[in-house]
Amino acid sequence: MSQYAEPEGSTRTSGNEQPSGWVGWIMFASFMMLLLGSFHAIQGLVALFDDQKLLVTDRDLIVSADYTTWGWVHLIGGIILALAGFSLFTGWLLARIVGVIVAAASAITNVAFLSAYPIWSAIMIALDILIIWALTVHGAEMKKI
Repeated sequence: MSQYAEPEGSTRTSGNEQPSGWVGWIMFASFMMLLLGSFHAIQGLVALFDDQKLLVTDRDLIVSADYTTWGWVHLIGGIILALAGFSLFTGWLLARIVGVIVAAASAITNVAFLSAYPIWSAIMIALDILIIWALTVHGAEMKKI
């Protein structure tokens, strides 16, 4: 044993650990945030330009606002969601915090928009929950890359 070797059972780390397989969940969350950002943008554009495609009138939504307002909310939220997803590739803690907050806001927005696009909104809520899970449970793994 050399004089520089760590004693057996030592808890010190060398900083050269390999990332675990859970890094894939963060990559998944990053790509899903990019995809959900695109979905929100599409949903926003539909609400802005062709609100006849939506299932109910704007008065029948959980939060009664005209579709122009909802269109802008979805469009701007989608851009922020995509940017947050892109920033997750850096592995920064702040990117994960923003990612969780934006995914939670996306889920809440989709709950409010549920009656207009029920299946689409339900799928987006499920993906938001997966993103929040991946970022909160396995987010620290990205620092090892």
